[in-house]
Amino acid sequence: MLGRVEWKGATKVDCFNEAGDCLEIDWDNGPTPVQVTLQMIGACSLADIQTGLKDRKVEKLWIELDAERATQSPKVFTKVHMVYHVDGEAPVKLVKRLVEKSHETYCTVSNMFKSTVQITSSVVINGEVC
Repeated sequence: MLGRVEWKGATKVDCFNEAGDCLEIDWDNGPTPVQVTLQMIGACSLADIQTGLKDRKVEKLWIELDAERATQSPKVFTKVHMVYHVDGEAPVKLVKRLVEKSHETYCTVSNMFKSTVQITSSVVINGEVC
């Protein structure tokens, strides 16, 4: 896997992957690299959940993330709580198992952090906390 980060002036950078896809970051006017890192924990896990629910009728799927960081530099994440929201036909037991498997095995991004960050989660299906 290859990547390139190119300064575009002021506080802006473009991030490229091998295929040339670009993600723009502006550390003063958001998203910052730390915010993107938090969002990528969610994006990676969301992909696991969506893939696991592929045969279910799901209208909407999202994750809210709440992170705490160290007070001293480097201000690394210390805790991340993830609330998984599913609107649609999704059995509670299945969603909880998918979330567990995502963080145990499949989500590469959260697994990179799990030895130093306390990652917790909860599940909300059709507006009800499960």
